[in-house]
Amino acid sequence: MSTLETLEATIQARIDADPDSSWTAKLLSKGPEKCAEKFGEEAIEAVIAAVKNDRENLTYEAADVLYHLMVMLAARDVPLADVLAELDRRQGTSGIEEKAARG
Repeated sequence: MSTLETLEATIQARIDADPDSSWTAKLLSKGPEKCAEKFGEEAIEAVIAAVKNDRENLTYEAADVLYHLMVMLAARDVPLADVLAELDRRQGTSGIEEKAARG
C-alpha cells in the first residue's frame, strides 16, 4: 500500500470519529466547503514557500497540501483511485494536447 493509499484509509477511518478527538474528523464535520477552503489556504502557503525558494518549508507545506487534498476528496466522495486513474489516462499525452481536448 502506498503512502497516499494509507493516508486515504486513515482519513476514511476518521469520517465517523469524534471531531474533538481528530483533526480530520473535525475538518470533515465542517463540510466539503470548509475542506476546500482549507485546501486552498494550504496551497497558497506552498506557493509562497516556492516563490521564496524555501525548500524546507515547501516540503512541509506540500505535505499539508496533499493531506488537505485527500480530505477534500473524501468530503466529496472522490476516491484516490479515480484521481490516479485520471493521471494514468493522461500518461503519454502532452499537457498541451490534454488541455486542447478539454476545449
